[in-house]
Amino acid sequence: MFSHLPPSSLPFQAPMPSSPLAASSLLATSSLPLPASAAATKQWTQIKVPFADTVYDIDFDSPTHGYIVGARGSFAETNDGGNTWEPRSFSNLDAEEEITYRFQVVSFKDGEGWVLGKPTLLLHTKDAGKSWERIPLSPKLPGEPTSILATGSNSAEMITSSGAVYTTTNAGRNWKAQVKETIDATLNRISSSGVSGASYFTGSIVNEQRDDSGSYLAVSSRGNFFLTWEPGQDFWIPHNRGTPRRIQNMGFVRGDIKNGLWMTLNGGKLLVSGAGVDLNSEEFPFQEANIKTGGYGITDVAWRDDNEVWAVGGSNTMYVSKDNGKNFVFDKSANDIPGNLYNVKFFREFGNMGWALGSSGLLLKYVGENA
Repeated sequence: MFSHLPPSSLPFQAPMPSSPLAASSLLATSSLPLPASAAATKQWTQIKVPFADTVYDIDFDSPTHGYIVGARGSFAETNDGGNTWEPRSFSNLDAEEEITYRFQVVSFKDGEGWVLGKPTLLLHTKDAGKSWERIPLSPKLPGEPTSILATGSNSAEMITSSGAVYTTTNAGRNWKAQVKETIDATLNRISSSGVSGASYFTGSIVNEQRDDSGSYLAVSSRGNFFLTWEPGQDFWIPHNRGTPRRIQNMGFVRGDIKNGLWMTLNGGKLLVSGAGVDLNSEEFPFQEANIKTGGYGITDVAWRDDNEVWAVGGSNTMYVSKDNGKNFVFDKSANDIPGNLYNVKFFREFGNMGWALGSSGLLLKYVGENA
């Protein structure tokens, strides 16, 4: 699935938004929480990378071969499962040009890969990264591309900031629209419908995310509602957040919308819904998790397995749950490292290895309790 779309200017980013989470909303004025019960928890180790810029995304083509991408043209490759990383560059971009891009998304499948940058730049490789070609994109696209997923030979799926989903089967030469109506068009139609309360669903959208089956989530830039879309639907469906606090970020339970959704709120709150939610309903039955963040914003959440869940956030805070997201304890793995964590992800297809990404070249590898 799409890692989590880069903190793309979340209401507080994107997540990893297209830019790092705003410090003013990530960091609270309270002191860093250090619950005594978490003193023995330290399950991640820092991995050195060859740059000091924000790490936005990571993907692997095999258990040993992978890439990371980041700000200021940062791009690195590993051939030993992520223990060591070597800087790489794109032969079709000169050094001065490359540093102007923020590489936000990298996606690989069976030796074929894609890198998406901002300002808008799409690169494609068919030989595991040995050579890359620049893929032209139409200036008439609705919105800017925000993420891309390698789906097979010459095939990929791309989404834009307007909620337009496209697929290609010929390496990006042609793209086929999967949604008949962009998010802007849907919200304009609903707000002008005359239905009571419809004007609530207005504004721009950030942080589009994809689950393993091709369903999507998107969050209002004002943090007051979210939308969902499933393959086969003509348009996105807006949903009330069901809480007075602003939405910071959202994602899927165990990578599948059918397992439920998670939602982080302003002030360090985390809510998790149950499985089998009706995606046509206006509100979702979220339950608040027991997580003591001291007010630090939670930027990302990921399930390692059916029960183990990790949450990361401002001031490099990390929390783990062993009961499917009901109760969390503090993890001190990044406690002495300055910066913020933006993304956490696990690769179930490669032994469930886990990675946490953050500012200033921060990359953490999951080692578990018994390492």
